[in-house]
Amino acid sequence: MNADTEIALPERRSNRPITLGHRVEFIIARILLGFFRVIGIDAASFIAGKFLRITGPLIRPASRRGEENLRMAFPDWSDKKINAVMKDVWENLGRTGAEYAHLDKLHVSGENPRIISEGRDRVVDAFKNTNRAVFVTGHFANWEVSGIAAHQQELKFAVIYRALNNPLLDEWIIEKRGQVMTRRQIPKGIAGARPLIDALKQDYSLAFLADQKLNTGGIRVPFMGFDAMTAPAAARIAVRFNLPVIPNVVERLNGAYFKVTSYDPIEFLPSGDLVGDVEALTIKINEFLETEIRKNPGQWLWLHRRWAIKGEPGAANGGRE
Repeated sequence: MNADTEIALPERRSNRPITLGHRVEFIIARILLGFFRVIGIDAASFIAGKFLRITGPLIRPASRRGEENLRMAFPDWSDKKINAVMKDVWENLGRTGAEYAHLDKLHVSGENPRIISEGRDRVVDAFKNTNRAVFVTGHFANWEVSGIAAHQQELKFAVIYRALNNPLLDEWIIEKRGQVMTRRQIPKGIAGARPLIDALKQDYSLAFLADQKLNTGGIRVPFMGFDAMTAPAAARIAVRFNLPVIPNVVERLNGAYFKVTSYDPIEFLPSGDLVGDVEALTIKINEFLETEIRKNPGQWLWLHRRWAIKGEPGAANGGRE
């Protein structure tokens, strides 16, 4: 395993006060996670998944957003097809939430390995000419599995993460990642700028969830056929430091069993124009994500406000109105 036990974990989100609502939410989450821990990973994943499969579609703001997103991406789909995929989306989200109580039970080896890792040879080949790389993935299946597998395969990396809105839950999940993945965790935004550079100087690779919307500081590029405000950080770092971009995807196989696939580095030849190169590489990253999402749409998190909406900064002609 990676010898990063001496690295200090980042502090919890500090730009918003802890409210009574945060405390209640945290207590409920811990009670549920404690229950899921007691009943075991398979039962927890199954129960939470089936519960949200039934109740999730009733959460109309989120479900409506997911349905609208699916109609944008798959305009030829019937309402029946969209509703069926949304049930899969909710079930996957429920399973993923319950599995946070059992992340330490997900392994790539041992008597009952729950993670199949494919494409490790591609990563090894990519590292023949460099000590670092940029890894990109999206909210596929249980997205934490990618980092868990990388850690167990002794990859030296840091994760770039978005802080949770609840500071108490943010602190808990930082600690959980530090136990099963890496203690080198870097928050998005200005606060993470210096730690990110320090990680690169120490030959850490960087891992990004590259499918999230970013208005402030984002760039408008196509995603699933529509303009979307997209975080350019992964591409910018890759271009600036001449690092390979290695995409990987998590797939839920059956219950709490997964496959992590690492692909060949994204083919990209820089032109020397930093702004243009960052945009071009960001588009290529989005194209990869789109291809993988379309293969298995029920395992991607369609509930995000991913596309530009009228009235938001950077709203595009192709955005959802």
